[in-house]
Amino acid sequence: MPAEAKFDSVDGLHTFPRLLFNHAKVRADAPAMREKYLGIWQTWSWADVAERVRALACGLSALGFKRGDNLAIIGDNRPHLYMMMSAAQCLGGVPVPLYQDAVANEMLFVLQDAGIRFAVVEDQEQVDKMLEIMGEVGTLEQIIYDDPRGMRHYNQPCLHDIHELMEMGRIHDRNHPDFLNEEVIKGHFDDISVMLYTSGTTGKPKGVCQTHSAFIAAAQGGVEVDHLGADGDILSYLPMAWVGDHLFSYAQALVAGFTINCPESGETVMTDLREIGPTCYFAPPRVFESLLTSVMIRMEDAGKIKQKLFHHFMAVAKRCGSDILDGKAVGFGDRFQYWLGNLLVYGPLRNVLGMSRIRVAYTAGAAIGPELFRFYRSMGVNLKQFYGQTETCAYVCLQPDGQIKFDSVGQPAPGVEIRIADNGEVLVKGPMLLKEYYKRPDATAESINADGYFMTGDAGFLDEDGHLKIIDRAKDVGKLKNGAMFAPNYIENKLKFFQHIKEVVCFGHDREMVCAFVNIDVGAVGNWAERRGISYSGYADLAGKPEVLELIRECVEQINADLVHDTMVADSQIHRFLVLHKELDPDDDELTRTRKVRRNFVAEKYKVLIDALYEGKANQFIETEVKFEDGRRGKVSADLKIVDAKHFPIVKKAA
Repeated sequence: MPAEAKFDSVDGLHTFPRLLFNHAKVRADAPAMREKYLGIWQTWSWADVAERVRALACGLSALGFKRGDNLAIIGDNRPHLYMMMSAAQCLGGVPVPLYQDAVANEMLFVLQDAGIRFAVVEDQEQVDKMLEIMGEVGTLEQIIYDDPRGMRHYNQPCLHDIHELMEMGRIHDRNHPDFLNEEVIKGHFDDISVMLYTSGTTGKPKGVCQTHSAFIAAAQGGVEVDHLGADGDILSYLPMAWVGDHLFSYAQALVAGFTINCPESGETVMTDLREIGPTCYFAPPRVFESLLTSVMIRMEDAGKIKQKLFHHFMAVAKRCGSDILDGKAVGFGDRFQYWLGNLLVYGPLRNVLGMSRIRVAYTAGAAIGPELFRFYRSMGVNLKQFYGQTETCAYVCLQPDGQIKFDSVGQPAPGVEIRIADNGEVLVKGPMLLKEYYKRPDATAESINADGYFMTGDAGFLDEDGHLKIIDRAKDVGKLKNGAMFAPNYIENKLKFFQHIKEVVCFGHDREMVCAFVNIDVGAVGNWAERRGISYSGYADLAGKPEVLELIRECVEQINADLVHDTMVADSQIHRFLVLHKELDPDDDELTRTRKVRRNFVAEKYKVLIDALYEGKANQFIETEVKFEDGRRGKVSADLKIVDAKHFPIVKKAA
């Protein structure tokens, strides 16, 4: 390896390349990254990673990459793609990860906006996307690919195998042994370390420019609160373009020194999760929901004795599991029952889910139902919510051990100040704030107020213990015709707790009542239908079955009964609903790539259905254009039945 880099400047280890080379020095042989390839786990030590990053950085430089350039990164979570992030940062460049499941035209705006000259991609599929739109990007010059399968007959001069790039870099490094050391030393903690694009729920995505110091501060805060160390493991499977992955799989790994594990594919994540048994795990609520759904489906198919054992011990867990996890006093009888339940139910269940070694699990990105949260904590998984945005490095609130509330997102994280504006909007300040929106000084100025607080766009309040409770997106909070508050996301998340419901969109602003669209979970409802001898030919057929509509009506009415007791949203009981004939899909622009509903788009696209709900119709025919994965377009149509749900009189509390 070339002469060791020495970083003695006042910045210390306050850039990611310095952290990387320091780990290579102090824990050279410890595992830094793993990847499952052809069923076998491959391991790279910190010394291995540092050597490859050095080679990749020098190779990039030899190709013409220079300080200030933006490097597009597109693909599933792969060690070489994470290494390319570090390589770009070594040269003072900025990695720009894109969502790998986006079609070529969806990537076009980001590639043009960021002025991308260099792109590193995972495989042939992503190469094809780049070649398809290369003429429209204009600035794109070089494409580097990681997986050579299928690339044998591609002979475009702009294409480079990543291993060839490394060899080019090693030659460059031998000829210029001090080059990279000097480039890394030039790096400053206030330099932009990554550019992450927002999901674009209300318009074109914006490039959020975050500095080394911002993400390192966020990572250090999380490491400090949850006592993360170099002996840990994380499974890195969520999109690299998402701020949560960048915080946990990149920033915290480089701060704490734990191991990044990349699954073989999206289809093998659950198997790989069980094999690795990570100590730290992150998933959005929908993943925890689907895991619970799969558990419940399996239990419904289990024998009577297993079912009885499961339900008995889950009742015990619900009663005292969270208290035991938090170290609170629990009676001997319950403690013994829980010990027995851990032996027979909770331990095997954690093992099946790949959570037997987990010290801390996180969820964020959307509100999680209290019952879902309670389920995992009661069976011994230290699940916590956290809160943040792309513009805050996903770092605003954390939940310290022993201070968990099911209905809050936690307390302000170390170094973070929170203020609630007069209109209820959550304002935050701290070292984790964005430096700017790329080429958008107007948007940057609009997002930070005169006192230096970032305006999150979320409505919420701080409770008596200083815990933040989020109600909804501030722009989505409206009022019913009678003046009562309407918070659609709050109601939707309550409904999505049911295993049979995958997505919900509520309507009610400036209207006399709340109505809703529902997407069923085809796996859970399909299993439910099969056990009852109900045959169906596909999603649309299953969604329209009278038995399924009755099943969803029971869920809606259960939520209505629950809402009565919450005076803030008691008026928001759902009066009428329909089950959509198709799943809301990012490919049809109904959801963002992070699976957030594009409310305005959905309301406009399905206006005829909304009108039917509010006009009192019993059914409504609709024909909808859909986009298939291969780019073809088609149409699906259905005559949707509209269901009336029982709602309950509001009990006014005595003054």
